[in-house]
Amino acid sequence: MSKKTNKQTKKNKKNSFFLFSSILKKCFELQFRLGPSLQGKNVSVHTNYPDEGRRFERNTFRVLPWNNPTGKEDDSDKFCCLDLKIAGSYQYYFGHGNMKRSGGGYIVVDPVLRIGADDQILPLDCITIQTYLSKCLGHLDDWPDRLRVAKESGYNMIHFTPLQTLGESRSCYSLADQLTFSPEFSREGQSYSWADVGGLVEKLKREWNMLCITDVVYNHTAANSQWIKEHPECGYNLVNSPHLRPAWVLDRAIWHLTTRMADGRYSAKGLPANVTNDDHLNAIRSVLWQDVYPQIRLWEFFQVKVDNAVEQFRNLLINATKPDHNKTGGKKGLRIIQDRSYRRYGNTVDMDSALETFVPHSSSPQHIEECCGWLRQRLNELNGEQYHIMHQHQEQAANCIVGNVVYERLADHGPKLGPVSREHPLVTRYFTFPYQDMSLEQEMLLLDQPDKLQHFLAHNGWVMGDDPLRNFAEPGSNVYLRRELICWGDSVKLRYGNGPEDCPYLWAHMQKYTEITAKYFNGVRLDNCHSTPLHVAEFMLDVARAVCPNLYVAAELFTGSEELDNIFVTKLGITSLIREAMSAGDSHEEGRLVYRYGGEPVGAFFQPSLRPLMPSIAHAMFLDVTHDNECPIQLRSALDSLPSSGIVSMASCATGSTRGYDELVPHQISVVKEERVYPKWNPAASPSSAGEVGSQTGIIAGKLALNRLHQELSAQGFIQVYVDQVDADIVAITRHCPSTHQSVVAVCRTAFWNPKTHQYHSNVPPMFIPGKIEEVVLEARTVERHAGNYKKNGNYINGMPEFTVEIKEHIPLQESSVVKQAGVISKGRSEYVQEITFQKLTPGSVIAFRVSLDPKAQQLVGVLRYYLSQFSPKYRRGSVADPNTPPALQKPLAQLMSKLTLGDMNILLFRCDAEEQEDGGGCYSFPGWENLKYAGLQGLISVLADIRPNNDLGHPLCANLRQGDWLIDYVANRLIHREGPLAEVGQWLAAMFDYLKHIPRYLIPCYFDAILVATYTTALDATSKLMSSFIQNGSTFVRLLALGSVQMCGVGRFPALPPVSMKIDDVPYRLSPISGQKEQCCVSLAAGLPHFSSGIFRCWGRDTFIALRGLMLLTGRHSEARNIILAFAGTLRHGLIPNLLGEGRCARYNCRDAVWWWLQCIQDYATHVPEGHDILHCPVTRMYPTDDCEPCKPGEVEQPLYDVIQEALQRHLQGISFRERNAGPKIDMNMRDEGFNVFAKVDPATGFVSGGNRFNCGTWMDKMGESDRARNKGMPATPRDGAAVEIVGLSKSTVRWVVELHKKGLFPYDGAKVHRDGKDVFISYTQWNDQLQHSFEAGFWVSGDPKDPNEKHPDLVHKKGIYKDSYGASSPWCDYQLRPNFTIAMVVAPEMFTVERAWRALEVAEKKLLGPLGMKTLDPDDMVYCGVYDNALDNDNYNLARGFNYHQGPEWLWPVGYFLRAKLYFARKLGVEVYTKTVTLVKNVLSQHYTHLERSPWKGLPELTNENGQHCPFSCETQAWSLATVLEVLHDL
Repeated sequence: MSKKTNKQTKKNKKNSFFLFSSILKKCFELQFRLGPSLQGKNVSVHTNYPDEGRRFERNTFRVLPWNNPTGKEDDSDKFCCLDLKIAGSYQYYFGHGNMKRSGGGYIVVDPVLRIGADDQILPLDCITIQTYLSKCLGHLDDWPDRLRVAKESGYNMIHFTPLQTLGESRSCYSLADQLTFSPEFSREGQSYSWADVGGLVEKLKREWNMLCITDVVYNHTAANSQWIKEHPECGYNLVNSPHLRPAWVLDRAIWHLTTRMADGRYSAKGLPANVTNDDHLNAIRSVLWQDVYPQIRLWEFFQVKVDNAVEQFRNLLINATKPDHNKTGGKKGLRIIQDRSYRRYGNTVDMDSALETFVPHSSSPQHIEECCGWLRQRLNELNGEQYHIMHQHQEQAANCIVGNVVYERLADHGPKLGPVSREHPLVTRYFTFPYQDMSLEQEMLLLDQPDKLQHFLAHNGWVMGDDPLRNFAEPGSNVYLRRELICWGDSVKLRYGNGPEDCPYLWAHMQKYTEITAKYFNGVRLDNCHSTPLHVAEFMLDVARAVCPNLYVAAELFTGSEELDNIFVTKLGITSLIREAMSAGDSHEEGRLVYRYGGEPVGAFFQPSLRPLMPSIAHAMFLDVTHDNECPIQLRSALDSLPSSGIVSMASCATGSTRGYDELVPHQISVVKEERVYPKWNPAASPSSAGEVGSQTGIIAGKLALNRLHQELSAQGFIQVYVDQVDADIVAITRHCPSTHQSVVAVCRTAFWNPKTHQYHSNVPPMFIPGKIEEVVLEARTVERHAGNYKKNGNYINGMPEFTVEIKEHIPLQESSVVKQAGVISKGRSEYVQEITFQKLTPGSVIAFRVSLDPKAQQLVGVLRYYLSQFSPKYRRGSVADPNTPPALQKPLAQLMSKLTLGDMNILLFRCDAEEQEDGGGCYSFPGWENLKYAGLQGLISVLADIRPNNDLGHPLCANLRQGDWLIDYVANRLIHREGPLAEVGQWLAAMFDYLKHIPRYLIPCYFDAILVATYTTALDATSKLMSSFIQNGSTFVRLLALGSVQMCGVGRFPALPPVSMKIDDVPYRLSPISGQKEQCCVSLAAGLPHFSSGIFRCWGRDTFIALRGLMLLTGRHSEARNIILAFAGTLRHGLIPNLLGEGRCARYNCRDAVWWWLQCIQDYATHVPEGHDILHCPVTRMYPTDDCEPCKPGEVEQPLYDVIQEALQRHLQGISFRERNAGPKIDMNMRDEGFNVFAKVDPATGFVSGGNRFNCGTWMDKMGESDRARNKGMPATPRDGAAVEIVGLSKSTVRWVVELHKKGLFPYDGAKVHRDGKDVFISYTQWNDQLQHSFEAGFWVSGDPKDPNEKHPDLVHKKGIYKDSYGASSPWCDYQLRPNFTIAMVVAPEMFTVERAWRALEVAEKKLLGPLGMKTLDPDDMVYCGVYDNALDNDNYNLARGFNYHQGPEWLWPVGYFLRAKLYFARKLGVEVYTKTVTLVKNVLSQHYTHLERSPWKGLPELTNENGQHCPFSCETQAWSLATVLEVLHDL
């Protein structure tokens, strides 16, 4: 994957960008994108990543500019970005509105490391590091000979422990002077400097291709450092940290206990100097409790001098002093003030709190004394509490002291220090004491001498299980008092404070130290990182990176939490976290660590170059053993060194070891006590030589081969890892290259137990290796030899001569002495498996095989990559041109796709199960899992989109692909069975799949995905080109919504629409798949999937025409929209358009609104489409030219569309009244008899279209009761009879339009004749339009004013400032229910509304009805509101049973579109400020739809949700009008 094109996006969840911080590589582009809650808001992103050419300053932030590639309609594509070119740790944060910081995080950019004279890059995963204790290297001029061991063992990085002058303890990490190169590295008469070290480091980098890093120790300095004596303020002393005084007193008392024990003065009490058993331990506890604690009375440091406090209080009472209420807040409660100097009885009483709490009954002496008595009693109680708290501290101190003694003197794994002495005290001292010995009493007098106190400095150490982000030496911590510190008595803890101003000398000193280190070394290891104050390490690393921009930073963290690790890694920019194989208790765990610390699974999916940033663990430096831990030979066996190294070297991360491991040094090389030097390199060294080592020493030869292999695998892109636990001791690790599909399989037989004392199985299970074994890369066995037994040398750190490695490299399989037999088992055409049986895979052995695919499979996968490279350059590596291109692949896929229509795309991409079943098929079903949502590509792409980012190769879909070709054949064959261009795409897929079927099964999921993604994205590009410029140039959100047009608009096996006139041009035809006759095959629009997708339930008049503008007109599907308008026009009967179309022959004319939505669409078509008014003259082939005739044949009766429009208007003016044909259970098993009577008319008094009765429901809120049990059967939940507000708006829109058309000469009618009161009357459309304009607000506005002359039912008003839902309902209270329908009228006929009133009503709707995705269909304050729709529930509740509340609260999506469009329209009228705020609201609301659309496997928006956006299982998962109306909002934006 090209790093230059590699982009990663960081999106926010809820109200923030992801707060996890991320590790990135140089040359990546990092994008910040807005999540749902921030879209539409004025968000600013700030970062301290410097502008090009600027210096990095941690506290200097800049604002990143936003890019919006597709314009302004929404924020789905809006991003700001960083081109990452500089290594380090950077911060970002974002804010919006008045919130400066709403969230943020860190970005870590890895350094680029270079080696050699030509500055070649050393990838981080190629690192193999070896640690050296610097003090064991001898004089600097001897270093090359000693360091050559690392070079000849295959390492490419050296880690030096500190090279500075060491403290008197000689610990590698106790530095006496951080600034000087230790003089011990210079021979007498010489004086090497840092420049000489830098020269050696540069020589190693240029000539040996090796980098060097060293430790930085910020936490402490040696107790004998001269500078700390001169600057004691740099440590925690008793002047700057008086809270440590009680701990110091205890520390001195324990020291005096040590001296008395050493002198034998406690022998009589059963406590000798030599502590050897439990009795002695109990005696220590007794002495502490009986002698030590009572003598030092530590509780006094936390108590009040009661007499003094009471006397002070008495004087205040006598003087009638009142408490300061500003300090007490009038609240009672005694407050004790801790003495900042921590003196005995130094605590004082806050007298204001005392005066507030203890109030005498009067000022008489008697009452004052009584009050003083209360105070005395309370102070004695508080002192008692402090005594109790100190008792608990002392208990813990005793436990810790005894625990320490057990480890240091009794435990088998401890140092066994022997008798207590002044040299080896009972426990390590916690504070320095730079004075002559004196008695404890004399020492206590020093507490009053600051000049002496400043030199009592706290030692450093570590606290088991402590919070690493807490400084245990600061106030608030009792670690020193409770003796919980595991103390390093040779070093003093440094006190930095909050910044350089708190301790200028220390910060300046450590800054110089850091600059020296960064100048001469390629990287640093942060010693004791988890205990280093974060702000200190952050500052120092900024200093280091200013000197060495590509600084490599390694650290070991003992936080015990990956979350805490992440804080250190991201804030400090740690490149690699040190991990250790020795932490594994068995081979199984060791193998798991390999898998955990790097690489992706074998057969992982190909990720897109622009992808969301996924959380990941820190890059690992995986060591077989670290230099400060126990020797593996002591814990395991010498034989385990090689196989454990083999396991480590197969990890896809940095790896390494410590000097001595490879030479089989059988003890820990102590960082404190070791003073011998390392042996030098000599290729001819004899096995018994102590001062020299060669390739035959220990496992050096094996380590060289393993290190080379590790570096080769990482350099050549073997990034995939598979770990197989063959048996209890054998681990097989596969590293796989996803480009070339070569693998290396290493089989390691561990030896955690010594074979001399542990019985290993002699029969090793066979291995089955898929592919062809090209060679044995290496086989190595740890074997015994006769070279004498190990004897510890006095001058050199020598290893065990009795073991060496027997190794062969790069040999044919048949020459292997470890493999007994290799047979080929073929598992079908794509599987080539070799069975390996072993003969000498003894404990302590490693064998690694280089494996390639079967030659035929290797060629076919190369060809597959060749054809995929037309879609992405990432497939070029490993691709092989096809000498015999099959005919189906000779044309590029894009060329084949360009021939498809949008109707073809519906088949290619979508079609749910019911649609596919019409053609005799169905969606693919996975046994034991579920069916795909679609038969087309989207069904698979939706599932793969969840699998791909997580590489979920265990998913049932992946399992199905590995097991057989059923899914592969299904994808291609369903297209091949089609005719024309779709079949060509199917043949292209089949040809690609022919290659796919012949590669190993474990690779099929990733290549299947690659082929599908290529096909899918090509199809999307082709789809976009067939749509309008609004879609082509639109945002991702716009294009996703436009896909709804492809999803919903298709042609089934049976024509869903009645035929249009044969005189119309460009109507599509086909040969009927049933009769073989020529027939029209116009696209029809499904109402929703999966419930309304096929058969007679596919097409509904109302749904079609609510969705048609968004899904067909705005997307540019004009001729298909025209055909649908004309097909429905042909079904006009009684002046109505059917709701359930039923191909026209089974139509139901039971809705009052569909005809008005149809008329609105004709208006939209005429307005939106170029030459759109021509549709008015298009011939309509009438199916029912009269109300009562049988269906006419196509073409039998035709008339222009304008005549059909006129008929619809005239019939409404005249009045419509009829009874549905076949009324009864045959057409509706729930409706009562009266409900089949359909009635609609224009009210002469108002012009409102009214109709319906209380037994039918003629608008979109059309739920009919179905429950006998609840007695709601046959009763509509929402009859909405009278004049429904949206029908009034739609009729106003239509009448206004025909008036305008007539004026322009585009519509021949200016009114209609009706028969009224026995005579013909002509009603002009202008008159009707004016009447509606005049009547609307008078009839619909709910002012809430009881004196409003227009208000007929003031007693029914329960929400004012809204528009009624209907006018003249048979149940008058229904008129006054708050529902979202008035917003529809606002959009189609805004002229009827007063701007201020409209805005007020919209604000009420926003507050009461707007949900996350939809609009509540009823005011939640209404008594029958219920927001959860459950159509399966049948109980006694009239309002709920069998989903009776379908439109009584659940949140429907399509009205949101009208609500937001209305808000935008009226906001424009109210000025720029209101409009800007409204745009923010709109974008914010729509961001939820975008998120849902992105995540939905249906790639749609649902019909409805339950309350507060909860998923409703009874809803269609994707609904045409939901998608359409949201798209219309984006068009309005």
